[in-house]
Amino acid sequence: MVRKLAYSVSEREHWISATGGLLGILAVLWVSHALLGDHAGTLAVASMGASAVLLFAAPHGALSQPWPVVGGHLVSAAVGVTCAQWIAEPMLAAAIAVALSIGLMYGLRCLHPPGGATALFAVMGGEPILALGYDYLFVPVLLNVTVLLIVAVLFNFPFAWRRYPQVWWRESVEGQAAEPLPEAANERMISHSDLVYALSQLDTFIDVSEEDLQRIYALALGRRSETHPLAALQEQAGRA
Repeated sequence: MVRKLAYSVSEREHWISATGGLLGILAVLWVSHALLGDHAGTLAVASMGASAVLLFAAPHGALSQPWPVVGGHLVSAAVGVTCAQWIAEPMLAAAIAVALSIGLMYGLRCLHPPGGATALFAVMGGEPILALGYDYLFVPVLLNVTVLLIVAVLFNFPFAWRRYPQVWWRESVEGQAAEPLPEAANERMISHSDLVYALSQLDTFIDVSEEDLQRIYALALGRRSETHPLAALQEQAGRA
């Protein structure tokens, strides 16, 4: 059931996501090659591939938003460089770098899984990367992140259902009438405080926005009232 729900998107969406990933990584590789040369450019893109999956295949996710992308990579890069410089044993330095990056990304609310690869690469990337020191944060990491974000914003914009970044979509619909939901769904919407409580009880990170959670719940209720009218009538009678 979990697998079916996670992949219940159209074939069109598969190809749109793949095309976005293609354009995003091509842009990062091109800029890296132009500024850093063949060898450094190829190495620099390592963790950007994982970021591209999130930005183009899951643009609504909390892990895909601009602050997690930028903050996650930069925090992890800084931790990785620091560990590489202060811990002599590379394997220990790499492990500690990834662990500290996870903790700091959680604390700074910029959890981004590819950041772990950025921290790891700062330690294990070889002499060309180690020689960069803290310059690694800016070139190549910040450079590549900036290029990838620009492509993500431009690419997702023409597709109305791919709202990226999410905060822009919230601002654009403020004060406007959103797409109407089924009447039964509107009657049973969950409050923000109830959602916060429910998520706190799970005690694990859920990569979905509050707006999308509400929307999923509302659409499911509407679908239930359409396909099971008797159950909907019983619910209404119970609330009366």
